Amino acid sequence: MSSALDRLKDLSNKISISNYELARKENLSKLKALYKEIGVDAKVDVFEELFEFKAINLSGASLQSENLGEIKEGRYLQILAIAYDKEAAIKSKNISLGYFGRAENVDVEFKNKVVEFIIRYRFEKSFMTLEHYYEMLGQFS
Repeated sequence: MSSALDRLKDLSNKISISNYELARKENLSKLKALYKEIGVDAKVDVFEELFEFKAINLSGASLQSENLGEIKEGRYLQILAIAYDKEAAIKSKNISLGYFGRAENVDVEFKNKVVEFIIRYRFEKSFMTLEHYYEMLGQFS
């Protein structure tokens, strides 16, 4: 009985992992499309170079789950990347990847694509971080 239960647990773990891998693959595909659609490709020529940034943030709209995409009145909708250079005197700097004007004047559908881009970027970045730590833990095995 115990071995049947173990096999069932093992199978469910494999399904979960494969579901995440499918979600990741789909996320990357949609992220690449948004990268071009909202014009980030004009600032970052190579898609993969997006992930060299420490983080990508958004001003002018909320990224909190309880009010995702909500406009912040009087602010400008802008995508900001944080570059980090440990050799430089000033270690980090903000780089604009997209400036879209006053948040309340931006087309709602376009604003939603910008918000989606940030969330999809963060989703992929979290996978990369997970892989990094998984590889580091391999040194202890």
